[in-house]
This record gives sequence, C-alpha cells and structure tokens, in this order.
Amino acid sequence: MTRLQGSPVLRRVLVAVALLIVSIFVIDLLSDFRQGQVASVAYLAIAAGGLSVLTGINGQLSLGHGAFMAIGAYTTAKLVEDGREVPLLLLLVAAVVMALVVGGVVGVAAARLRGPYVAGATLALAVAVPSLAIHFRTTLGGEPGLRVSAPEIPQVADDALFFLTGTEIGTMQWLATVSTACLILTFFLLRNLSQSRVGRQWRAVRDDPVAAQLAGINLGRNRVGCFVVSAACAGLAGALMALVTRVAAPSGFTLILSLTLIMAVVLGGLGTLSGALFGAALLTLLPTYVTNVGSGLGLTDLQSAELAPLVLGLTTMAVVLLAPAGLVGSLAPLLRRARPRAR
Repeated sequence: MTRLQGSPVLRRVLVAVALLIVSIFVIDLLSDFRQGQVASVAYLAIAAGGLSVLTGINGQLSLGHGAFMAIGAYTTAKLVEDGREVPLLLLLVAAVVMALVVGGVVGVAAARLRGPYVAGATLALAVAVPSLAIHFRTTLGGEPGLRVSAPEIPQVADDALFFLTGTEIGTMQWLATVSTACLILTFFLLRNLSQSRVGRQWRAVRDDPVAAQLAGINLGRNRVGCFVVSAACAGLAGALMALVTRVAAPSGFTLILSLTLIMAVVLGGLGTLSGALFGAALLTLLPTYVTNVGSGLGLTDLQSAELAPLVLGLTTMAVVLLAPAGLVGSLAPLLRRARPRAR
C-alpha cells in the first residue's frame, strides 16, 4: 500500500487495467449498434485527447487534425488492399508512424508560426489532404475511397475474451474492444506525459515563451514534440475509424471532422483528457438521441436529421457562454472544493 500511495504511475496502471476489464464486460452486454457507437466514441476521443493536449497544454491551435486521421486511415486501407491479411497491431503501428512522420514535418513548419497563423496553416492541410485522394484516384480510390476489410480476430484474443465473457465474440465487438483498449492506453500515456517534466515544459512554453526560453527551454523542440504526439494520436484514431467504418474516403475526412474535434475539446474542456472523452461521447450520442426524439414527436426523417445539428449548435453556444472552461473543466474546481468538506 505504501508503494501504491507513493507511485502515481502504478496507480494509473491499476486503474487502466480495471477500466479495460470492466469495458470488456460492458461491451459484451451491448448490441452491435451500441458496440459501434462505443468504437466511434473511442476513436474520436483519442483524436480529441491529442488535440486537447496540443491546444490546452502547449497552446497550439490546430484546425487540421482531421487530415492526420485521414493519413492513418489511408495507411491502413493501403496495407489491407487486395485482401492482404496484416496483423492488427502492425496496422495500428504503421498508421501511428505515418501520421507521426507527417506531423513532424508539419510541426517544424508550424513551430515557426504564431497565433492564428498556426491555425491557418493546419486549416490548409485539412482542406488539401482529402483533395489528394481525389487527385490520385488510381492509388487512393478517388471519391468512393478504398474499402477496408474487417480484421481477423486473433485466436489468442478470441480465447481470452471467451474465457472472460463466456460468449462468442463478433467482429464489431472485437473492434469496440480494441478501440476502447487503444483509448485507455493513449490516455494513460498522455496523462503520464502531461504530468512529467516534458509536460511541465509544454505548459511553460504556453504560459510565457520568453520566460521559458530564458529558463533554457527550447521552444521549437517542445512545440514540435507536442505536435508530433498529437498527430500520432490522430493517426491512431484514423486507423480505428477506417476499420470500424470499413472505408477510407475523402468525404469522411473533410474540414467538418477537424471542427468536430475542436468542438469536442471545447465542450469538454481544454487540456483535460476526461473532457475530451466527454465531448466525443456527446458529439457521437447526442445527434442519434435528438433524431430519435424528433421522430417520436412526429417529425419526418429529414426534419429529425436537421434537428440534431441545431440542438448540437445550441448546446455548444450554451457551454461557451455558461461554462467557458468546458463542462468537465468547469466542474473540476467545484469537485475539488467539495472534497475536503466530504471528509
């Protein structure tokens, strides 16, 4: 117990393992549709978590993280093209490495820019990358995109999950479990990184670049490093998105996706991983719920579908006005104040 109290990393490891075990049982109880929603929340939260670290901790605003998700998705699609069977771990690692490399190149250029110019440069990236798939239609499939075959479930994983749950595992259940495991691992790494010396340097660069430079902190290296980490998260999210949706197409990686990630971070709270998860869940589940409510009220399918963006927009405006730090970011100080009273 003494070792557990004195080691935050060990506590986070135990929490991560416990969350993974609980998520396996919860996913097993859900329908295929709900399992797909869990997978969607997971890969959106991974990308939003990386963006939250980049913007909230390091102070860089990126409007192009949908482009890094596209890089991860197309990397996965090309590796499994023509029915090639590639281990799932290799697919995910390849997507992360490719996004990391491109993120390093973009990060070096972005590190020389300040304020809105960084957002403008990444905005251009978000617009340009989907267009490349249309221009190189022979290689990247054009507007229809590339089909992504469902990965085979490894026998070891199948046996282990059957041992835990006592039921046969389906493809969507496997993808939801993998996506959730990747989410837990990513948040575990981001949490440790943000609390380490590197994370403290990122905050120093955000708060006062001049003072950070006088303290011996390399501004460019820290900005590029944070950008690369964030891009790698987006690449992993893109690979999972391609596996879940079974396609990598330009229509899935438009500027709207990048803005959706920004919205998830704003709703949850900048710099908070739990806020990124909450924002991703809200953006995934709220439209479906509002559409179902609209249909129940007698609206047509078109009217119900148009109602969802309206409610989402009003919700975002309300959060910005009433809770500028985000829902999780605004509640956290209240919970910290109430904790001593509970004792």
